[in-house]
Amino acid sequence: MSANEPALTLYMHPLAAYCWKVLIALDENQTPFRHELVQGDPKTQEVLSRLGLIGKMPLLRDAARDTAVSETSIIVDYLERHYPGPASLIPADPEAAREVRLWDRFFDLYVSTPMQKIVGDRLRPEGKRDPFGVQEARSQLETAYTVAERRMTGLTWAAGDHFTLADCSAFPALFYADAVQPFRASRPALARYFERLLERPSVRQTVRAAQPYFPLFPYKDALDPRFTSSDF
Repeated sequence: MSANEPALTLYMHPLAAYCWKVLIALDENQTPFRHELVQGDPKTQEVLSRLGLIGKMPLLRDAARDTAVSETSIIVDYLERHYPGPASLIPADPEAAREVRLWDRFFDLYVSTPMQKIVGDRLRPEGKRDPFGVQEARSQLETAYTVAERRMTGLTWAAGDHFTLADCSAFPALFYADAVQPFRASRPALARYFERLLERPSVRQTVRAAQPYFPLFPYKDALDPRFTSSDF
């Protein structure tokens, strides 16, 4: 590693929702890093398989500490501990941190997971699809939207007054979920929260970086047209 080369390398793809979560966290603190694009290259996949838990992205490689970190929430926690910046994404207070982690888990488990079930099913060949599973996932999303609507009524950010890890998790989950199971017309508080997220420079940068890859998204025609605009 040269003196001018960042210690951190993120193995990622610009279209992947879970990669967005880490990218937003990195950009919030302007943390120097380089990225390795993961898209079937055998050499890159070998690194993921060798250093990651189960060979999946995103994976953060820290050359300065000779370590690799898997799983999005753990990556952000690692960055908070070893590469802190002006934006504290996980509060020092244990009770506040617990609240942040709760809503981080909520958006990952109850919004991202069913969303990915629906998206993944669209990619399956005819005869291999799971309509019952997709319907179940849509029902799970509606339940999650109801909970999130109640939560965001009167709140600015997912865990209170400050942008945190929970919001890094919320944006990619809601972005893609809205394309497969729209929520903005029926959940006004959640819709307003989504618009606040869109005002973050870190969020806008992440969306802009993904734009060339949006044609690969199975529900690309359902994306809000502003997200594919060069003016975004």
